[in-house]
Amino acid sequence: MTRITEMPASGTPWEELRAEMVRRGEDDARWREGRTAVYVFNAGEDVARVQQEAYALYMSENGLGPLAFPSLKTMEEEVVGMGLWLLHGDADCVGHMTSGGTDSITMAIKAARDFAREQRGLAGQGNLVVPYSAHPAFDKACALMGLELRRVPVADDLRADVAAMRRACDERTVLVTGSAPSFPYGLIDPIAELGEMAQAAGVWLHVDACVGGYIAPFVRRNGGDVPPFDFEVPGVCSISADLHKYGYCAKGASTVLFRSDEHRRHMVFDHRDWPGGRMITPTLAGTRPGGAIAAAWAVMRYLGVDGYRRKHALVTAAREAIEAGVREMGFEVLGSPQLGIVAFAHPEVDALALYRRMYHKGWFASFTTEPPALHLMLSPFHAEVTDDYLRDLRAALAEEEATASSPGPPNDEPRYS
Repeated sequence: MTRITEMPASGTPWEELRAEMVRRGEDDARWREGRTAVYVFNAGEDVARVQQEAYALYMSENGLGPLAFPSLKTMEEEVVGMGLWLLHGDADCVGHMTSGGTDSITMAIKAARDFAREQRGLAGQGNLVVPYSAHPAFDKACALMGLELRRVPVADDLRADVAAMRRACDERTVLVTGSAPSFPYGLIDPIAELGEMAQAAGVWLHVDACVGGYIAPFVRRNGGDVPPFDFEVPGVCSISADLHKYGYCAKGASTVLFRSDEHRRHMVFDHRDWPGGRMITPTLAGTRPGGAIAAAWAVMRYLGVDGYRRKHALVTAAREAIEAGVREMGFEVLGSPQLGIVAFAHPEVDALALYRRMYHKGWFASFTTEPPALHLMLSPFHAEVTDDYLRDLRAALAEEEATASSPGPPNDEPRYS
């Protein structure tokens, strides 16, 4: 519950406030030590310094006013241009920065809905067809816009079932999607097949590359066998790709990219019927923090292709080390991950019980529910702590196996707090 807190009558010195803020963070996840495998993407102190200093330089500027702040307009255009270059965009492709993946996905859906209304004469409620593994941002966007969401079970390989998605489409379908990769499994859906299906059905295909957009191109450059997933695939109309994930930029920064301006223009809000004059906003937000735009531009320029390749090589090396280590313990890796996410299940030991034990050992990660599995979203810094993680996981596994083989606690009391 929200507490009503009285504002102090007089100000507090910053030194005292800073000390209190540090104290308040003592119980937070220890991401600086590499013990957090979700929420934070730790690319090293050098990248953090670029983020912080670039953000601070433009933290008061507002992306809502391109005439007032042409510097931000230029930086956003260059960030989007670099994203399009990485994702096989051509001269017709366009895009914008947003506050995050949910924002990017929502705006792509809004554009697809309005495109269907104008181009196909859609009236009334439309629907989206997505794999069961798609991010809940699609549900949130549908709730906001009154659209029906049709989640289709994934195939046996945990990727999108294209045939089943095709059967779920009808004349009211405004958008289908695939993930590159999906968050729960870290697996890239068969985007090329979805592209063929979308073209045949005359439906907008959105690729949710919020996780993979700024890592997959570099993994491919490092020799990884990454399948086509972006504008290289005919039929892809829009892509969401988060800069504050594997682009290692400051939060919140994402990109929403479109095949053409004809696709993009349905996203833009343009209003003049009020006393303040005409207002045009390309994304959901009005005010957009200049710091996020500036930090994204600075980090991308600071790292460049070579820097991203080095950082992502550390990510995939950490993932491969984790995969090898957990397999030795009897875990089964879900699918064949290629990027920075890995999920793994044990055939005999409860995943949630292991998650609790690892949490009490200081590790903060996530898990999947179908199937029950431990889940890691790895950063470059994790390459330094994979041995620590595997050691603690081995201990947690032994503890859980011992507990499972012993008599239950008295009166069926829970084993964990």
